[in-house]
Amino acid sequence: MADWAPIAKEYDPLKAGSIDGTDEEPHDRAIWRAMLARYVPNKGVTGDPHLTLFVARLNLQTTEEKLKEVFSRYGDIRKIRLVRDLVTGFSKGYAFIEYKEERALLKAHRDANRLVIDQHEIFVDFELERTLKGWIPRRLGGGFGGKKESGQLRFGGRDRPFRKPINLPNMKNDFYGEGSSEKRNWSREGTRDWRMRDRDHERSRDKRWPERERSWAWGDSERERDSKEERSRGRERKDRDR
Repeated sequence: MADWAPIAKEYDPLKAGSIDGTDEEPHDRAIWRAMLARYVPNKGVTGDPHLTLFVARLNLQTTEEKLKEVFSRYGDIRKIRLVRDLVTGFSKGYAFIEYKEERALLKAHRDANRLVIDQHEIFVDFELERTLKGWIPRRLGGGFGGKKESGQLRFGGRDRPFRKPINLPNMKNDFYGEGSSEKRNWSREGTRDWRMRDRDHERSRDKRWPERERSWAWGDSERERDSKEERSRGRERKDRDR
Protein backbone atom coordinates (compact mmCIF):
# COMPACT_ATOMS: atom_id res chain seq x y z
CA MET A 1 0.00 0.00 0.00
CA ALA A 2 2.92 2.35 0.59
CA ASP A 3 4.02 2.39 -3.07
CA TRP A 4 0.46 2.51 -4.45
CA ALA A 5 -0.30 5.12 -7.12
CA PRO A 6 -3.42 5.80 -9.23
CA ILE A 7 -1.29 6.10 -12.39
CA ALA A 8 0.87 3.18 -13.48
CA LYS A 9 4.63 3.68 -13.11
CA GLU A 10 5.43 0.41 -14.91
CA TYR A 11 3.11 -1.42 -17.26
CA ASP A 12 1.90 -4.84 -16.13
CA PRO A 13 -0.95 -6.37 -18.21
CA LEU A 14 -2.31 -8.22 -15.19
CA LYS A 15 -2.50 -5.04 -13.11
CA ALA A 16 -3.81 -2.99 -16.02
CA GLY A 17 -6.73 -5.39 -16.33
CA SER A 18 -7.61 -4.93 -12.66
CA ILE A 19 -9.61 -2.06 -11.20
CA ASP A 20 -7.20 -1.66 -8.27
CA GLY A 21 -4.11 -3.54 -9.49
CA THR A 22 -4.57 -6.47 -7.07
CA ASP A 23 -5.75 -9.23 -9.45
CA GLU A 24 -3.68 -12.42 -9.41
CA GLU A 25 -5.22 -14.13 -12.47
CA PRO A 26 -6.24 -12.64 -15.85
CA HIS A 27 -9.98 -12.34 -16.37
CA ASP A 28 -10.01 -12.26 -20.19
CA ARG A 29 -8.02 -13.53 -23.16
CA ALA A 30 -6.64 -10.11 -24.04
CA ILE A 31 -4.62 -10.04 -20.81
CA TRP A 32 -3.21 -13.48 -21.63
CA ARG A 33 -2.18 -12.19 -25.07
CA ALA A 34 -0.49 -9.15 -23.53
CA MET A 35 1.32 -11.27 -20.94
CA LEU A 36 2.66 -13.60 -23.64
CA ALA A 37 3.56 -10.78 -26.06
CA ARG A 38 7.18 -9.76 -26.60
CA TYR A 39 6.75 -6.23 -27.86
CA VAL A 40 9.63 -3.98 -28.83
CA PRO A 41 8.91 -0.25 -29.39
CA ASN A 42 9.05 0.88 -32.99
CA LYS A 43 12.61 1.98 -33.70
CA GLY A 44 11.50 3.90 -36.77
CA VAL A 45 9.76 6.50 -34.63
CA THR A 46 11.88 9.62 -34.21
CA GLY A 47 11.67 12.60 -31.91
CA ASP A 48 11.86 13.18 -28.18
CA PRO A 49 9.32 10.89 -26.40
CA HIS A 50 9.28 13.18 -23.34
CA LEU A 51 8.03 16.07 -25.49
CA THR A 52 5.46 14.03 -27.44
CA LEU A 53 1.72 14.14 -26.83
CA PHE A 54 -0.65 11.27 -27.66
CA VAL A 55 -4.01 12.34 -29.11
CA ALA A 56 -6.77 9.73 -29.55
CA ARG A 57 -10.48 9.39 -30.40
CA LEU A 58 -10.12 11.71 -33.36
CA ASN A 59 -12.67 12.08 -36.09
CA LEU A 60 -11.51 10.02 -39.07
CA GLN A 61 -11.92 13.13 -41.22
CA THR A 62 -9.57 15.24 -39.06
CA THR A 63 -6.38 16.22 -40.90
CA GLU A 64 -2.86 17.27 -39.87
CA GLU A 65 -3.72 20.86 -40.73
CA LYS A 66 -6.65 20.84 -38.32
CA LEU A 67 -4.50 19.36 -35.53
CA LYS A 68 -1.82 21.98 -36.13
CA GLU A 69 -4.41 24.74 -35.99
CA VAL A 70 -5.79 23.52 -32.63
CA PHE A 71 -2.62 22.45 -30.81
CA SER A 72 -0.38 25.30 -31.92
CA ARG A 73 -2.20 27.58 -29.48
CA TYR A 74 -0.37 25.81 -26.61
CA GLY A 75 3.13 26.30 -28.03
CA ASP A 76 5.45 25.74 -30.95
CA ILE A 77 5.03 22.33 -32.62
CA ARG A 78 8.03 20.48 -34.00
CA LYS A 79 6.20 17.60 -35.73
CA ILE A 80 2.74 16.06 -36.12
CA ARG A 81 2.31 12.40 -37.02
CA LEU A 82 -1.25 11.33 -37.83
CA VAL A 83 -1.29 7.52 -37.89
CA ARG A 84 -2.78 6.18 -41.12
CA ASP A 85 -3.53 2.75 -42.55
CA LEU A 86 -0.67 1.51 -44.73
CA VAL A 87 -3.01 0.11 -47.40
CA THR A 88 -5.89 2.59 -47.60
CA GLY A 89 -4.16 5.69 -46.26
CA PHE A 90 -7.17 6.50 -44.08
CA SER A 91 -6.72 7.88 -40.59
CA LYS A 92 -6.84 5.44 -37.66
CA GLY A 93 -8.14 8.08 -35.27
CA TYR A 94 -5.01 8.91 -33.27
CA ALA A 95 -1.91 11.03 -33.65
CA PHE A 96 1.37 12.08 -31.98
CA ILE A 97 2.32 15.74 -31.57
CA GLU A 98 5.86 16.70 -30.62
CA TYR A 99 6.43 20.12 -29.05
CA LYS A 100 9.63 22.13 -28.88
CA GLU A 101 9.30 22.97 -25.16
CA GLU A 102 8.15 21.00 -22.14
CA ARG A 103 6.05 23.94 -20.98
CA ALA A 104 3.89 23.71 -24.10
CA LEU A 105 3.56 19.94 -23.67
CA LEU A 106 2.32 20.25 -20.09
CA LYS A 107 -0.12 23.00 -21.01
CA ALA A 108 -1.61 20.94 -23.85
CA HIS A 109 -1.81 17.88 -21.61
CA ARG A 110 -3.73 19.89 -19.02
CA ASP A 111 -6.09 21.91 -21.25
CA ALA A 112 -6.61 19.92 -24.45
CA ASN A 113 -8.04 16.76 -22.91
CA ARG A 114 -11.74 16.28 -23.79
CA LEU A 115 -11.56 19.09 -26.31
CA VAL A 116 -14.09 18.79 -29.15
CA ILE A 117 -12.56 18.68 -32.64
CA ASP A 118 -14.78 17.99 -35.66
CA GLN A 119 -17.67 16.90 -33.40
CA HIS A 120 -15.46 14.39 -31.53
CA GLU A 121 -14.33 14.65 -27.92
CA ILE A 122 -10.61 13.80 -27.98
CA PHE A 123 -8.40 12.14 -25.39
CA VAL A 124 -4.92 13.51 -24.66
CA ASP A 125 -2.09 11.88 -22.72
CA PHE A 126 1.69 11.60 -22.74
CA GLU A 127 3.31 9.12 -25.10
CA LEU A 128 3.68 5.78 -23.30
CA GLU A 129 5.24 3.48 -25.89
CA ARG A 130 8.78 4.77 -25.31
CA THR A 131 8.40 6.17 -21.78
CA LEU A 132 6.50 3.49 -19.81
CA LYS A 133 8.50 0.34 -19.10
CA GLY A 134 6.86 -2.89 -20.30
CA TRP A 135 4.29 -1.13 -22.48
CA ILE A 136 2.08 -3.41 -24.62
CA PRO A 137 -0.17 -1.74 -27.26
CA ARG A 138 -3.89 -2.28 -27.49
CA ARG A 139 -3.66 -4.45 -30.61
CA LEU A 140 -1.72 -7.04 -28.58
CA GLY A 141 -4.15 -7.01 -25.66
CA GLY A 142 -2.54 -4.22 -23.64
CA GLY A 143 -3.04 -0.49 -23.46
CA PHE A 144 -5.28 1.49 -21.15
CA GLY A 145 -8.27 1.66 -23.49
CA GLY A 146 -11.22 -0.67 -23.94
CA LYS A 147 -14.94 -0.61 -23.25
CA LYS A 148 -17.01 -1.97 -20.42
CA GLU A 149 -19.28 -3.80 -22.88
CA SER A 150 -16.35 -5.85 -24.21
CA GLY A 151 -15.15 -6.77 -20.72
CA GLN A 152 -11.68 -5.39 -21.51
CA LEU A 153 -11.41 -2.27 -19.38
CA ARG A 154 -7.83 -1.22 -18.66
CA PHE A 155 -6.85 0.79 -15.59
CA GLY A 156 -3.75 2.64 -14.52
CA GLY A 157 -3.83 5.47 -17.05
CA ARG A 158 -5.13 9.00 -17.06
CA ASP A 159 -8.55 8.09 -18.37
CA ARG A 160 -9.13 5.24 -15.85
CA PRO A 161 -6.72 5.42 -12.91
CA PHE A 162 -6.44 2.64 -10.34
CA ARG A 163 -8.80 2.66 -7.39
CA LYS A 164 -7.20 2.37 -4.00
CA PRO A 165 -7.58 -1.22 -2.73
CA ILE A 166 -9.46 -1.84 0.51
CA ASN A 167 -7.28 -3.66 3.03
CA LEU A 168 -9.55 -5.50 5.50
CA PRO A 169 -7.78 -8.78 6.41
CA ASN A 170 -9.65 -9.37 9.70
CA MET A 171 -13.11 -9.09 8.16
CA LYS A 172 -12.05 -11.35 5.32
CA ASN A 173 -10.92 -14.08 7.72
CA ASP A 174 -14.14 -13.93 9.72
CA PHE A 175 -16.30 -13.88 6.60
CA TYR A 176 -14.75 -17.00 5.09
CA GLY A 177 -14.74 -18.87 8.42
CA GLU A 178 -10.98 -18.78 8.91
CA GLY A 179 -11.27 -17.82 12.57
CA SER A 180 -11.87 -20.14 15.54
CA SER A 181 -13.40 -23.60 15.26
CA GLU A 182 -16.37 -22.48 17.35
CA LYS A 183 -17.43 -20.00 14.65
CA ARG A 184 -17.14 -22.66 11.98
CA ASN A 185 -19.25 -25.11 13.95
CA TRP A 186 -21.86 -22.44 14.61
CA SER A 187 -22.15 -21.64 10.92
CA ARG A 188 -22.55 -25.31 9.98
CA GLU A 189 -25.26 -25.86 12.61
CA GLY A 190 -27.02 -22.75 11.40
CA THR A 191 -27.16 -24.07 7.85
CA ARG A 192 -28.58 -27.37 9.10
CA ASP A 193 -31.32 -25.56 11.02
CA TRP A 194 -32.28 -23.60 7.95
CA ARG A 195 -32.45 -26.77 5.86
CA MET A 196 -34.71 -28.50 8.42
CA ARG A 197 -37.01 -25.48 8.48
CA ASP A 198 -37.28 -25.49 4.69
CA ARG A 199 -38.16 -29.20 4.69
CA ASP A 200 -40.84 -28.77 7.36
CA HIS A 201 -42.32 -25.85 5.48
CA GLU A 202 -42.51 -27.87 2.26
CA ARG A 203 -44.18 -30.82 4.04
CA SER A 204 -46.78 -28.61 5.70
CA ARG A 205 -47.49 -26.91 2.40
CA ASP A 206 -48.03 -30.30 0.71
CA LYS A 207 -50.50 -31.25 3.44
CA ARG A 208 -52.45 -28.00 3.14
CA TRP A 209 -52.74 -28.20 -0.62
CA PRO A 210 -55.52 -30.94 -0.81
CA GLU A 211 -57.53 -29.05 1.81
CA ARG A 212 -57.38 -25.90 -0.29
CA GLU A 213 -58.52 -27.84 -3.33
CA ARG A 214 -61.51 -29.21 -1.39
CA SER A 215 -62.43 -25.74 -0.13
CA TRP A 216 -62.21 -24.31 -3.62
CA ALA A 217 -64.38 -27.13 -5.00
CA TRP A 218 -66.95 -26.62 -2.18
CA GLY A 219 -66.98 -22.90 -2.85
CA ASP A 220 -67.68 -23.49 -6.55
CA SER A 221 -70.62 -25.81 -5.79
CA GLU A 222 -72.10 -23.25 -3.36
CA ARG A 223 -71.89 -20.53 -5.99
CA GLU A 224 -73.65 -22.71 -8.58
CA ARG A 225 -76.45 -23.54 -6.14
CA ASP A 226 -76.95 -19.85 -5.28
CA SER A 227 -77.12 -18.89 -8.93
CA LYS A 228 -79.75 -21.55 -9.61
CA GLU A 229 -81.90 -20.30 -6.73
CA GLU A 230 -81.69 -16.71 -8.03
CA ARG A 231 -82.81 -17.86 -11.50
CA SER A 232 -85.80 -19.72 -10.12
CA ARG A 233 -86.86 -16.69 -8.05
CA GLY A 234 -86.61 -14.49 -11.13
CA ARG A 235 -88.88 -16.83 -13.07
CA GLU A 236 -91.48 -16.82 -10.24
CA ARG A 237 -91.58 -13.03 -10.28
CA LYS A 238 -92.12 -12.94 -14.03
CA ASP A 239 -95.01 -15.39 -13.71
CA ARG A 240 -96.68 -13.27 -10.98
CA ASP A 241 -96.39 -10.13 -13.10
CA ARG A 242 -98.20 -11.85 -15.93
